[in-house]
Amino acid sequence: MYVGRVSGTVVATIKHTAFNGRKLLIVDRLGEDGEPTGGYDICVDMVQAGVGDKVLVLDEGNGARQVLNMKVAPVRAVIVGIVDDVQIP
Repeated sequence: MYVGRVSGTVVATIKHTAFNGRKLLIVDRLGEDGEPTGGYDICVDMVQAGVGDKVLVLDEGNGARQVLNMKVAPVRAVIVGIVDDVQIP
C-alpha cells in the first residue's frame, strides 16, 4: 500500500470486462517527503478520486481483486481512499 497523487486518466474503448464501468487513473507514487518517486501505476478507482487528489493505493493483486469482489481479474492496483493529511513524526 502506498500514498500517491492522481496525475491523469486512462481511456480505453476496448478492454477486459473486469474494467467495464470502472474509471482508470494514473497514480504517481509519492515518497515520505511528498514528492513523486518516478514510479506510477494505472489504478482502478473505487472512491471517486480525480486528477490532483492525494490517494491511498492498494498495490497487491489478490487484495485488489478482493476489493473488486472478483476471483479472477487482471487487476493489481486499486485506489481505496482519498488522503486528507500525512504526518510523519
